[in-house]
Amino acid sequence: MKNGDYYLKSNVMAEPLVDGWYAWAHLIPPATAARNLTERHLKIMESYIESPETHEAAVRNPTLLGGPFMDFGRNRVEDVKRLRDRTLQERSRLLDLSRAIEQLDALLREKAIGYSLESLYPEVPACLQGYVELVYDLNNHPSFRLIEPLLYKSPFYDDSMQSVTLSEISGDDRPFVLSTPRLDKDHSVQLQMPFASEQLDALFRMRAEPSSFDSIRDTLGLTGEDTERFRSFLTTEKPRPYNKYEGPGARWRYFGHACILLETQGVSILLDPVLSYTYESDISRYTYDDLPEVIDYALITHNHQDHILFETLLQLRHRIRHVVVPRNGGGALQDPSLKLLLKQCGLRDVIEVSEMEQIQFNRGSITAVPFLGEHGDLNVLTKSAYLVRVDSHTLLFAADSCNIAPKMYEHIQRELGDVDAFFVGMECDGAPVSWIYGPLLTQRLERPKDHSRRLAGSNYERALAIVDQFHCKEVYVYAMGQEPWLNYVMSIKYTEKSNPIIQSNHLIETCRTRGIITERLFGEKEILLP
Repeated sequence: MKNGDYYLKSNVMAEPLVDGWYAWAHLIPPATAARNLTERHLKIMESYIESPETHEAAVRNPTLLGGPFMDFGRNRVEDVKRLRDRTLQERSRLLDLSRAIEQLDALLREKAIGYSLESLYPEVPACLQGYVELVYDLNNHPSFRLIEPLLYKSPFYDDSMQSVTLSEISGDDRPFVLSTPRLDKDHSVQLQMPFASEQLDALFRMRAEPSSFDSIRDTLGLTGEDTERFRSFLTTEKPRPYNKYEGPGARWRYFGHACILLETQGVSILLDPVLSYTYESDISRYTYDDLPEVIDYALITHNHQDHILFETLLQLRHRIRHVVVPRNGGGALQDPSLKLLLKQCGLRDVIEVSEMEQIQFNRGSITAVPFLGEHGDLNVLTKSAYLVRVDSHTLLFAADSCNIAPKMYEHIQRELGDVDAFFVGMECDGAPVSWIYGPLLTQRLERPKDHSRRLAGSNYERALAIVDQFHCKEVYVYAMGQEPWLNYVMSIKYTEKSNPIIQSNHLIETCRTRGIITERLFGEKEILLP
């Protein structure tokens, strides 16, 4: 190796941040970012400032996992105050946008009673004028449509809020992303640059391709202490070569949760990319080091933070040829366009697919399959299962689809035929709808109603009905959030008495008695398809 050539270490973590908070899909579109700022971030910060000891106790309580509690102990009050004050000072536009959304909702509840909406346009809050369309549904219920492309071109979208923080990681524990900002900078390097910056591609190429230190330092604009700290993230040790699939059939590998890599000699497909870094662990796993040089299709099933992870997508952007996402474009506050969002993050070839639409590739195809449930009965179109055909093999990746309308699968099976391997999520309890969507609500949802509307997948009966409908030969339970490296986006810890474990155990037992190959996936798995 030439002197001065370096690789990025396999255990260097790259957390994308928006104003110090971990970047997930609702922090990038202006409208959802504004609502999360006022209804999640500021409320959590005020709560911590007022009672840090309450937060310290809550994060130690397993029953409160995933709750609105900062994982800081009680000694970071001054840091959080500074973050709060800076947010109030610098993000006035987003504060105004959040208030305007509330005011617009109130206006429609009061004055949109079935008559023409034209007279209400002058009363739309000033900062929202020109960015919304007022609409009724067929039963005269009023609502509004956001004109998202214009919002991304407006002052409400400020990519100077975006940064990427680099640090070394040695274990699975990380603070929960929805409730704990990233304030520690002592052992990290913060790259203050938009997610779309091509400089990030140059950095992440160094996981497999060497670069001189001077070149990457200048590319990233590093100065002062950051320069030497960044040098510690590099190594002259060449990464192990990738074990490319060269067989005549296909191979799928399970990377944890809902992330599966399907490969033939000519095509690679990566579903719901959520990956672990490489470090010492008792749990064997595939990592970034186990991905091909080119990913032809990255498939996203739905817009929840455990299925679309910008931390992973930004690092793989230079490898991905096409990102496939469910089509929406409806402008609903709760359902921002993934295509627009990903393009803002520098992913160029984003393909939207409608239900039952097909993408052809050499030796196979990808079909978008309707996905019901798991969104608390909200009108969210951005969700799709995928049926992938490779030669004579048919695999259905259903993610968190909940079989609440079995007749639908009869129609799908009649159209698409039987399935060889079925992948199904069975997190069948699910969080209440407010867990993700609460900041978007402008009226309080009563607790009994909130808890009746769950972000839940299929239980035993519903999953088995799909198995029966498609005459599946293999059944794999996945997307259960059990891998410990997912805790920072999932906050799920099961025991043998947990309902999702009981339900999935029942499915596995039933399938095995019928001679169906079945397993609840965990850690890593490899299967060769002849």
